[in-house]
Amino acid sequence: MANKGPSYGMSRQVQDKIDSKYDPELEQILVEWISRQCGSGVGRPEPGKMGFQAWLKDGCVLSELINSLFAGDKPVKKIQSSPMAFKQMEQISQFLNAAEKYGVTKTDMFQTVDLWEGKDLAAVQRTLSALGSLAITKDEGTYNGDPNWFFKKAQENKREFSDEQIKAGKNVIGLQMGSNKGASQEGMSYGRPRQIL
Repeated sequence: MANKGPSYGMSRQVQDKIDSKYDPELEQILVEWISRQCGSGVGRPEPGKMGFQAWLKDGCVLSELINSLFAGDKPVKKIQSSPMAFKQMEQISQFLNAAEKYGVTKTDMFQTVDLWEGKDLAAVQRTLSALGSLAITKDEGTYNGDPNWFFKKAQENKREFSDEQIKAGKNVIGLQMGSNKGASQEGMSYGRPRQIL
């Protein structure tokens, strides 16, 4: 947050609401998973939101994480730590592109500034949780961690019906469609009849 001063009024309330969504317990789970997934080379952050942000800010840890989830060709070819802001943000955006290729939906993704400027670290947690859930769901053998840390996403359950079953289903009126039993227009009046002069 180079040139941004403290926020006041409505901006402050909005930022406080965003900050309240950050989960310290989820932070511990994510740190443990990333450390197991990438090995001891990535180290560990200082506890707390600012330590978590500083650990992930240059994008190198995130790139190592996404590369470890791909069995064959690695999506992030060049992982290089740099003190320059532009290079760090580029590394984060390479992670986001690779995560999208892996299958994380756009709605689960954070924006580069959410992490780099620390604007919405809860969104970063959501993206990493979605990535962990996807890794468990895909079950390709690349996930290293406790399967209970993330939920398993629902799988497609396609069903096949014979022509006879489809024809029989057309004759059944489901209760959600309602019933017209006893319905008539008897006694319905809408005010006075039209007066023609």
